Amino acid sequence: MDEGSFVLSMKQDMNTTLWIVQAIVGAIMFLLGVMKTFQPIQKLNKFSWTTRSSEGFVRFVGISELLIGAGLVLPQLTGALPILTPLAALSLCMIMVLAIADHVKNKEINEIGKNVIIILLAAFVTVGRFGLV
Repeated sequence: MDEGSFVLSMKQDMNTTLWIVQAIVGAIMFLLGVMKTFQPIQKLNKFSWTTRSSEGFVRFVGISELLIGAGLVLPQLTGALPILTPLAALSLCMIMVLAIADHVKNKEINEIGKNVIIILLAAFVTVGRFGLV
C-alpha cells in the first residue's frame, strides 16, 4: 500500500467513524427531544432539572434537542448546507457545558458523566466535520 492510498483509507475510516458517532448522538438527542417535547411534564421527573424548571423551558429544551438531533445527521446526509452538521455538534457542546454548570450548582455531581461523554462525542464530530483533523 503506497502513502496516497493509506491516507485515502484513513480519511474513509474517519468519515465512517464520524457517521457512526453522528447517528448515535443524533438519535439520542432526537429521542430525548421527543420525550421532552411531547410527554406530560410529570413523566419527565427522571430528569432532575425538569422538576425545578418551568414547563415552557422543558419544552424549549426538547425542541432544541430535536433540532440538534436532526442537525447532526440531515445536512451531511442530504448535502444541503453540510456546514450545519458541525455547527449543531458545536451547539450541543455548549449546551452540555451549561448542563454541567446547572448540575454543579445543584450538587448533582453524579449526573455530570453523561454530559461529559456527550461533549466528547459532539466535539469529535465538530472537529471532524470542520475538517480540522
